Amino acid sequence: MVERQDIESKAREIAQVLEDTKESAQNTAMMVGAGVVVLLLLAFFFGRRKGNKSRAVVEVYRV
Repeated sequence: MVERQDIESKAREIAQVLEDTKESAQNTAMMVGAGVVVLLLLAFFFGRRKGNKSRAVVEVYRV
């Protein structure tokens, strides 16, 4: 026979597993988000640097 205490303990166990999974997913999402931000910043700064190297200076004179 299943008693109320058994059901409550199983519900608490399930709630704990869900909480652990949620925390793990949030930590993973934060790490991935931080990695994406770092990659975007690196691409931005390396792109700016490369653009400055190959920039040609054009002077226009009116005669």
